[in-house]
Amino acid sequence: MDAALDVLRMIRFTGGIFLDAEFTAPWCVRAQVTPEDCQPFTPVPESILAYHYVSAGRLLLQVGKELPVIVSAGHIVLLPRNDPHLLGSELGVQPVSVDHLLKPISGSGLARIVHGGGGETTRLLCGFLHSETPCAALIGVLPRVMALDVVEGAARTWIESSFRFAASELAAGSIRSPALLARLAELLFIEAAQLYLSRLPPEQRSWVGGLADPFISRALTQLHDFPARHWTTQVLASQVGLSRSAFAERFSELVGLPPMRYLVRLRMQIAARRLRETPTPISRIALEVGYESEAAFSKAFKRAFGEPPATWRRKQRSLHQP
Repeated sequence: MDAALDVLRMIRFTGGIFLDAEFTAPWCVRAQVTPEDCQPFTPVPESILAYHYVSAGRLLLQVGKELPVIVSAGHIVLLPRNDPHLLGSELGVQPVSVDHLLKPISGSGLARIVHGGGGETTRLLCGFLHSETPCAALIGVLPRVMALDVVEGAARTWIESSFRFAASELAAGSIRSPALLARLAELLFIEAAQLYLSRLPPEQRSWVGGLADPFISRALTQLHDFPARHWTTQVLASQVGLSRSAFAERFSELVGLPPMRYLVRLRMQIAARRLRETPTPISRIALEVGYESEAAFSKAFKRAFGEPPATWRRKQRSLHQP
């Protein structure tokens, strides 16, 4: 964990809250933070981390075909890679683009949305973060969606009271402390990342040791961003500017596994999550994690988990059925 905490401490974020939204059920919207959303706060950033804080009600959030995440009042959900996503009281409703719902910026400096069918109310603050400090390796190994209860973690009291203060200011029609809220969002990201890392089993934390090394962190980013590529140790070494032998030794020492063994473990972790959380066909998952045939994938999966992917999926679903 020490290497990851060192990386977290080096990151300095800027950002802001740009949207105050009030939805009433039933509702469903398509959302993604754009550079234009960030312009009032900062020059257009190259990479964006998005977040939503739910101050009242509840919502469902879904990225791609992953299982929806339930976010209730007092929780924040972060999207480290700013993936396009759906938000809604239910996701079967025809989604509307957030861009079509925005009202002119109010006196508080925030855009506003009021939308829905008149039922139960959900209210949220939408914001973003970006950093000039290189942190792609850390972002690359985090999940696409991270839900955080703001009453958890070491900074829970300050975080909760600050967001409640922001929500009360919004209700009164003003936000007087944008710098405070940007700092709050930075702390929330760090809290979420620390909690995520602390809950990983040891065998899934092997990459942490490489985050602080500029060569190995670039290699980890490549592997996590493009796990399906036909990687070899030589290709990775060339990508980061080291000889094959120097790279392999450095990677093994810092991460605890040789590069190709790490890649196989990563692929199996991704596959297991896809099997558990989505209805995606096994043949498609095999391609997504870099296997040319379902048979080769099934053999590798059975070696890692002790049973074929179809059997493993059935058992996982039965365990999680109410």
